[in-house]
Amino acid sequence: MKKRLKRCESLLWLLTRTILYVLMLAIFLGCMAQNTRSLRALSRSLGITLTTFIIVGLLFLNVYGKYDIGRRKSKPIIYSLVLAVAFTDIITYLQLMIMRVNTPSIFDFRLENLGLLALAFVLQVIVIIVFVYGGNHLFFKIHPPERCLVITSSQKNLDKIIPVIERYQKQYKISRILDYHSSKLFQEIDKADTVFLFAVPSIERSAIIRHCYSKKKNIYFNPEIEDVVEMNSTYYILEDVPLLNANVKSLTMEQRIAKRLMDLILAVLLGILSCPFWIGAAIAIKMHDGGKILFKQKRATLNGRVFEVYKFRTMKENVENRSASVGDSRITKPGHFLRKTRIDELPQLLNILKGDMTFVGPRPEMLENVSSYTKQLPEFKYRLRMKAGLTGYAQIFGKYNTSPKDKLIMDMMYIERFSILKDIQLMFQTVIVLLKKDSTEAFSTKKESKYTFVPASEEEEN
Repeated sequence: MKKRLKRCESLLWLLTRTILYVLMLAIFLGCMAQNTRSLRALSRSLGITLTTFIIVGLLFLNVYGKYDIGRRKSKPIIYSLVLAVAFTDIITYLQLMIMRVNTPSIFDFRLENLGLLALAFVLQVIVIIVFVYGGNHLFFKIHPPERCLVITSSQKNLDKIIPVIERYQKQYKISRILDYHSSKLFQEIDKADTVFLFAVPSIERSAIIRHCYSKKKNIYFNPEIEDVVEMNSTYYILEDVPLLNANVKSLTMEQRIAKRLMDLILAVLLGILSCPFWIGAAIAIKMHDGGKILFKQKRATLNGRVFEVYKFRTMKENVENRSASVGDSRITKPGHFLRKTRIDELPQLLNILKGDMTFVGPRPEMLENVSSYTKQLPEFKYRLRMKAGLTGYAQIFGKYNTSPKDKLIMDMMYIERFSILKDIQLMFQTVIVLLKKDSTEAFSTKKESKYTFVPASEEEEN
């Protein structure tokens, strides 16, 4: 049975995805057609609504992620699809309401059938949950966990990568751990399905990747700065010599103007829409201890310029200035909620209006952190090539306690890939942060891995 499923697997998942997306469309049209006669027959309204739903749906699937069964856990896939269908429903609904206006006057515009829109969304969420859990269950019935070889350089690096792999036990099963100096390295690669390379020097890593590629092994490796530059290079042929061209430069005048205009418009718009949250946060902070509502702290932005970032105060007054840790007694009761929901960062809209920050960019680090991180990792200063941002790769895909090296790589990926369209995409993806429980995870002492790293010298002695 498993062999038969594997043979027609591509067709199976294509059919499953198609059925899921068609059901999303059918549920929306079915619900809205209850009070919209033009959707019950072939008409211009039906054609425009169908087109809008499909185009907008595809756009938001590209923003949040598709039905990629087997690649991600069920909950992240559900979050992605739910957000994509929510925005698609809302935009298609607004387009449908606009078409129902018979006169050009804006005063005739009405938001009707909101109950039907809500019903459609609830039904869509139920279908998504069933398809995602069912799809992942079937996928892992067909595919047993891949045998993984982990290649690294020390116990410290092993303790960092193993917990990450172990979160995906259905996808990966660790079969062997080796020092990259091991004489058995290439023999063990041949036995594995997937190879994880972590903190392996570039020269040795290249040789290992070449061997993995020749043997058709799946490869995962953590990128370095040179990898980020290469990823964002363009293919260039000089005469008959193929080259990669990396243009390392700052934003053009047009990009700076467009980015600043977008910052100003969004800061004003979101500032108005978020007024109730500002008022609620201010009341909660004042009622708790009567202290200051806003908290100011020096941070670094473009070219290392220092500015004062504004946040709602989430800690007690006159306490030590350092990054939050697990069970931090400095955080107040309202502060826990404000940090978890990211409401504490709303005052940074003022920093954006002042020009100290931008909507999308590297996270504004504390000056103490910038100093200590740069000593450990001189390349950390590269992230100051872009103005500090309210959101970005590190804020969306990282955590509060993400390592400096990983923050740097994510920020550099954004800086080197910058475009206004990418900024818009990241703004929409910021919603995912509110659904991730571990996005505000504080610094803590990491647990040691149950696996032991054996240096190549000791391995040979045994």
